[in-house]
Amino acid sequence: MDAAQKTGPEHLKAKQIVYYVLGVLEVLFTFRLIFKLLGANPLSPFVSLIYAVTQVFLAPFSGIFPSAVTKGLETQSVLESSTIIAMIVYAVLAWGVLKLIDISRNSHNVENH
Repeated sequence: MDAAQKTGPEHLKAKQIVYYVLGVLEVLFTFRLIFKLLGANPLSPFVSLIYAVTQVFLAPFSGIFPSAVTKGLETQSVLESSTIIAMIVYAVLAWGVLKLIDISRNSHNVENH
């Protein structure tokens, strides 16, 4: 087995990990966005968990734009632009990491041939 065949599965596994992490983050951000828009009860354990986990990843984006808030009779709807920006930025970062993996794989294959 040559070196190119050995590195193929490793690069594939790295790409799968990047896709998985991005997928988990995007799903969590989507839950947060929907919960905020629909005015979910922040005291609910599940909602509280989603807010706590995602807040760590949203910290770099807080304060870029103000949140749009509407007050209803029973709930308060919030459109957090920081969540949308984070979703886009993390997707672009993941794309960049995937491209670096491709570059690494291609340069490794060139060196071994």
